[in-house]
Amino acid sequence: MPSEKMISRKDGGVGWMIFNNPARHNAISLDMWEAALEIMADFSADPSVRVMVVTGAGGKAFASGADISKFKDERQEAEAVAHYQATTQKAYSAIQGMAIPTIAMVRGYCIGGGTAAAVCCDIRICTENAKFGVPAAKLGLGYGLNRAQPLVDLIGPAYAKEMFFTGRQFDAREAEKMGLVNRVVADDKLEATIEEMTRAIAENAPLTVRCAKLVVGEALKDSQTRDVAATERAVEACFASRDYKEGQAAFMEKRKPRFTGT
Repeated sequence: MPSEKMISRKDGGVGWMIFNNPARHNAISLDMWEAALEIMADFSADPSVRVMVVTGAGGKAFASGADISKFKDERQEAEAVAHYQATTQKAYSAIQGMAIPTIAMVRGYCIGGGTAAAVCCDIRICTENAKFGVPAAKLGLGYGLNRAQPLVDLIGPAYAKEMFFTGRQFDAREAEKMGLVNRVVADDKLEATIEEMTRAIAENAPLTVRCAKLVVGEALKDSQTRDVAATERAVEACFASRDYKEGQAAFMEKRKPRFTGT
């Protein structure tokens, strides 16, 4: 692992990817993004991992954006800027491209690249003290289409413009109203909420869950670019699976199904 500031673990079908730079509110450096790519590749290759949770260490932040203490080294020269941008985009795309469900578990600050990473997840659960924002306008940074599109898709153009234009921080209730987060919970309920959600997902039929994620993703695309054939193959795979037979048997026998993802 190229960075000790990223933590990964697997537990009960859940893969955890944790930003571990609490001294800087989990600001994300280039080597952390590179480590994140390795973590996600590992999770993707492991069929036992059925859902991924992304969060931050220390209890005060999910991630506070780029580690500006590294800007002079990583973003000063044109070549360095291009490398940094390419790597972060790969990481965002990797989060979006995960075949399994992804959940952002947000406590405290979720700013800039933190907001971008959370938006790339399928689901966002935050505490009442969470703060979201895209302060690019305060830093002179440009957000290209790849960075802006996921946010626009999630909260719509009006709210996206407000976030970009003002650069201010939005509290948890504002984020919930905008549709930026799925749910706001009390600080002491966050772990239990995530545990309940991940357990439910991990216990469900993996092929069905993956199919649902694929189908929703394709539904968001223009009708001319949708891969309908891929969605049909995913549906067929569900009906042809052992898990389909297991689900039927468990229902008839009034017991909990034991899905294997095959």
